[in-house]
Amino acid sequence: MILKHLNKEPKIDETAFVAPNAVVCGEVTVGKHVRIMFGAQIIAESSPITLGDYCIVLENAVIRGTGNFPVYIGNNCLIGPNAHLVGCRLEENVFVATGASIFHGALLRKGSEVSINGVVHLKTELPENTSVPINWIAVGNPVQILPPNQHQEIWAVQKPLNFPLTVYGIDRPQSGEPNNMAEICKVMSERLKWHANNEVLDYNG
Repeated sequence: MILKHLNKEPKIDETAFVAPNAVVCGEVTVGKHVRIMFGAQIIAESSPITLGDYCIVLENAVIRGTGNFPVYIGNNCLIGPNAHLVGCRLEENVFVATGASIFHGALLRKGSEVSINGVVHLKTELPENTSVPINWIAVGNPVQILPPNQHQEIWAVQKPLNFPLTVYGIDRPQSGEPNNMAEICKVMSERLKWHANNEVLDYNG
């Protein structure tokens, strides 16, 4: 399904393929010979998304451009099934495996790889030809690549990045205070309400 969002519509090269039940929404540029497969969701809410030539987006992957975090994916990148990318930049020849997550402000340099269920966290830069192992977490700049059982080490780098403030504009509560999910959900409700006005466009891919 091809959707106009906030008066902006996708630009899809004639050589690209978008599966009938995939979604491409808003200010999305799709390059030559791109393949967006079944169930994939490419959603430019308030920032644009660019897919370079010969990019492959496999089943049920989600790519979102939000807030001040556009998405740029260079040529010859493969995004695996059920992967999640938001507000990040990938240079050429990057591989993101099944179930991996790449977060806001992350930069994956040329030839880097993120293995199954790997994570590249907020504002993290992955150097050229670097690999994140299965289930491991890349965090910080300069990057540290750590196994999931090293929570304290990960949190020491992650906490100052202040995910809720960066992504939702709401500061993390102080120790002992209740969580701020009510505020976060109100912010997200306001952002997402504009999808009610999306317009379905014809597409003959």
